[in-house]
Amino acid sequence: MPTPDAEAAAPRAPRRIGPYTVITRLDGSASRGDVVPERRYIARTPDGDRTVLVSGPLPGADPQRYMTEADASRYLLGPWASPATELAAPGDSPWHARPYLPALPLPTALAVHGGPLPEHTVRALGAALAETLVVAHGQNLTHAGVSPAAVLLAADGPRLTCFGAVRAAAPDGTSRSGLPGLDPGSLPPEQASGGRPRPLGDVYALGATLAYAATGHTAPERDELPSSLRALVGRCLSRDPGARPQLAELLNEFAPDSAAGLSGFQAASRATALFAPGWLPARVIAAIVHQSAAVLAAEIVPPERPSWAPPLPVSAHRQD
Repeated sequence: MPTPDAEAAAPRAPRRIGPYTVITRLDGSASRGDVVPERRYIARTPDGDRTVLVSGPLPGADPQRYMTEADASRYLLGPWASPATELAAPGDSPWHARPYLPALPLPTALAVHGGPLPEHTVRALGAALAETLVVAHGQNLTHAGVSPAAVLLAADGPRLTCFGAVRAAAPDGTSRSGLPGLDPGSLPPEQASGGRPRPLGDVYALGATLAYAATGHTAPERDELPSSLRALVGRCLSRDPGARPQLAELLNEFAPDSAAGLSGFQAASRATALFAPGWLPARVIAAIVHQSAAVLAAEIVPPERPSWAPPLPVSAHRQD
């Protein structure tokens, strides 16, 4: 968990990002100090019409690579993906946004819950993430950003964010070990050494994320994992990409009774049935509801008119 000194040293949230007024950070002190690949804020238009989740690169990140990955994420399909829907204009400070959905980052959810999540929650999470990656790989897209902090938990299911975090952090052929924003526990070994992100790297990162959800650690001891998950998650975390399972095997394990198939990008989700009421612990649901209420109640102060601005026209003043 972040120390008070670390919290005090954290840079203050900006008041505005692009056209949006910032309400609050998404990743607060309850996130237990886990690595977040980007800065994330809940924000709203000055007129209060739209609320969004707006993201920007970490200090020192290459803005061009960051925006390239944000642009590519717009093509992600599936109910559990969270693609960017709005990007900064060329030449502006880098940011991208998507509609706001009340949700907690996975590390925050564990902190709120007081420990690892129930096995049925982890299995539902595995089904949705595996399904999302199946669709992405079918589009010839490697996510290269799966990590605990990249997963947001909403009442109706998870959302996978932070597309391309590995590629944005450093180009292929360059060591990525120790770079800000990359969780070492979920970074595939071949990508840490500079290898090109490939689909089986997403499988490793998925295994690390599920291990985290089930134990609070991305690289737990085998006995820490629930017995029904040990073999499969252990294979996901193999250092040899060829020894990792295929996503179809993971999906069949986590959603074995689903009748819907993935015969096309717009096919019905096999994971949907797993997200009935009760899929998340009560404390996590309560925290999501609290976040939603706080965001709804937040007041956006209109920007002050600068002193040099011309007076409002007569028609803009109240007429008796």
